[in-house]
Amino acid sequence: MKTTYKILLGTTLALSLTPLFATNGSNLIGTSVESRAMGGAAIAFGHGATSASSNAALITSLEDTQFSISGTLFMPEVTFDNGMGAGAKKSDANMSVIPSFSLATQQTDKFYWGVGFWATAGMGVDYKDQASNFNMFTNLQLMQLALPLAYKVDNLSLSFTPILQYGSLGINYNNGVASVGMGESHDFQLGFNLGAAYRISDFTLGLMYKSKIDMKYKDQLSVAMQGFGVNYTNDELSTPEEFGLGISYVLDNHTIAIDYKQIKWSKAKGYKDFAWSDQNVVAVGYEYAVDKWALRAGYNHASNPISDQGLAGTLVNTMNLLGFPAVVETHMSVGGRYAINEKTSIDLAYVHVPKKTLSYKISNAPFPGERNITTTHGQSSFSMQLNHKFRF
Repeated sequence: MKTTYKILLGTTLALSLTPLFATNGSNLIGTSVESRAMGGAAIAFGHGATSASSNAALITSLEDTQFSISGTLFMPEVTFDNGMGAGAKKSDANMSVIPSFSLATQQTDKFYWGVGFWATAGMGVDYKDQASNFNMFTNLQLMQLALPLAYKVDNLSLSFTPILQYGSLGINYNNGVASVGMGESHDFQLGFNLGAAYRISDFTLGLMYKSKIDMKYKDQLSVAMQGFGVNYTNDELSTPEEFGLGISYVLDNHTIAIDYKQIKWSKAKGYKDFAWSDQNVVAVGYEYAVDKWALRAGYNHASNPISDQGLAGTLVNTMNLLGFPAVVETHMSVGGRYAINEKTSIDLAYVHVPKKTLSYKISNAPFPGERNITTTHGQSSFSMQLNHKFRF
């Protein structure tokens, strides 16, 4: 069975054209197209089968069986300047295809279940042809296979979602003496999500929790750090736990949804060694809906989790800004839905992330003095999703 999952996940992951980037740290702001169009707000606003990836308690709004399949064209723009006169160099990791699939159904009046397969996170750069940037190539990708289970009693819905997560990590570069890196490593681990939703008239309150998932990528972080002369033996890089709450309000054709969540990078193995800070994420989404179509807009903000470690943290600063520059903060989105008929609809979303520039002072070793290293990161993405309802 584990081999079957690996083939399925690996085949879908192969659709990615280059290392992908995400937004809140290394996490996508939303896996469904509906939530991406609304700035990632999805904890208290149901989107049918795709709600399973954010708060599976909301799949209890379904009356039929629904499946959704989507793809996101992700286009990051990243540059890095090593501060030694070579100027800013652009990463060649500038386009990715991110797939997802969701299905959910009502089994009884109170019990709902489904299955989901989502790309949830990733980041990476491609400076393989740029010696001034150590020919650095990094690639982290995470995908989840999930079985959402939800139970509804009156206005209260609760959910439990077992997760099988697949992860792939590669860190390869040239330290000026030799090539460093062992290609890519892979891992499978288990986790779970919890969700709750309570409806009060036109208001919905939502809660969600995502467990930490400890991933281990053999000979990746340890070899990468040893290539810079540091005795570092940890190869674990955990997916951090998340807590979130949301509220939505519906007035006629208008819906406003607001989410708050915290991503615990500082408690996640690997990330805490590279001094990542917890993120407080705020997402605000709006939808205007009529029978056949809907318009959506959203805003998402989270301070970047990478902090300046000073001259004593030169290596950490360099690895963060060069290899894993998850520095973007603000995201603006628009999108909509069009119903082809009563059973089939299409969702679209566009997300724009303004460029964020971060510059840290590092030691110029083995040369005397200090210098500034600088990264600039911006993003845009376009998503399309097909939804279809039917009865068994």
